[in-house]
Amino acid sequence: MRLIFLGPPGSGKGTQAQELKRRYNIVQLSTGEMLREAIRSGDDLGKEVKDIMEAGSLVSDEIIVRMIEDRIEKPDCDHGFILDGVPRTVAQAEALDSMLASKNSAVDHVIALKVDTEVLIRRIGGRFSCVRLRRRLPRRIQTARKRRGVRYLRRNELFPAF
Repeated sequence: MRLIFLGPPGSGKGTQAQELKRRYNIVQLSTGEMLREAIRSGDDLGKEVKDIMEAGSLVSDEIIVRMIEDRIEKPDCDHGFILDGVPRTVAQAEALDSMLASKNSAVDHVIALKVDTEVLIRRIGGRFSCVRLRRRLPRRIQTARKRRGVRYLRRNELFPAF
């Protein structure tokens, strides 16, 4: 089973993917996590991704699709995978389709999650982000405002418009 979850941040893509992962023993592939993993690896791709992200630029569709291609070659993806956070553009979708077709494969289903805007704002606004790490914190520590000298902000503090 090869799935794509589409939806805005806070729509529940990750939550639903975790449930399907548990039920069907398939892998959740989050592009955000794949990018962080590439950076942690320190290999050539990781260095390239780090430079791009530190410059405040978007990682190219080519790199994203190449990362996915490398990742789905691993044995844990033999039973299937869930793509969470990709494709974000028509170009990414076309490149992904092309890459899968070259492997005699295709996406089985695309699931679009739709959530009321007010609910999304409430969900995202309640999340905490670490100022130093510039990323979302796990739920188990989101209730803390300060730990070990690290400052945490609710997302709605980062985005006053919400």
